[in-house]
Amino acid sequence: NPDKSTLFVQSQVPAHNQLAWVFECITGFGEASRMTQFKDKSKKGGAERTNVGLFTYPILQAADILLYQPDFVPVGEDQRQHVELTRDIAERFNKKFDKVFNIPQAQIIKSLAKINDLQDPTAKMSKSATSMSGVIELLDSADTTMKKFKSSVTDDGKEVRFDEKGKPGISNLLTIHSALSGKSITELENDFSGKGYGDFKTAVAEVVISTLEPIAKRTNELMSDRSELTKILKSGAIKANQVASETLKAAYSAIGLIS
Repeated sequence: NPDKSTLFVQSQVPAHNQLAWVFECITGFGEASRMTQFKDKSKKGGAERTNVGLFTYPILQAADILLYQPDFVPVGEDQRQHVELTRDIAERFNKKFDKVFNIPQAQIIKSLAKINDLQDPTAKMSKSATSMSGVIELLDSADTTMKKFKSSVTDDGKEVRFDEKGKPGISNLLTIHSALSGKSITELENDFSGKGYGDFKTAVAEVVISTLEPIAKRTNELMSDRSELTKILKSGAIKANQVASETLKAAYSAIGLIS
């Protein structure tokens, strides 16, 4: 809802990259190289195939956040490190120059802290996965979603019980169902006591489908009217630029740059 949320494309707000450059100048090489995503991807792809954009991306993300002076940043567990880096950069800037930035906190909903891949329940569900067969996309059709859940990897047992180490697949499905249905893990364990994995997988898929269908419907409505979508993004960019430019101006003033 554009009346509640400001929607825009990052490239429409130049302050993002401008502030990121300032932050790059006060972020240590070692600090940036310790970021988990950079370490993992550069290890897999090799240093020669890893670009600088990946290395500096967490610093750009810090600018994305701090430009708008938030109190909380809603993220998953895998993004906690990024928010901590953002806080460190903001605190360092405020101490070194002037108190320009609010120090945000990560807002992590415990039940949704980490959703794992349906085909590899020991790894997080990610859009950069090598295979999308274990990833639920917001615009997947109901049939595709059902198929992915029915083929999800579980164990050789029959008991629907939460045990992250012994039953990571079932535990992941219980987490997903609980997060979307509002039922506790214990309630779900009782509901599916004595039932097979097939029934449980179908039930999880149905909850996910009922949650995602309105999102897909609204997305398709917006995408079918490109002129209206462009109008929404343009309006959002104007609002975002107003806020971001004020923050950038304050940051430039603090370090002695002319804006």
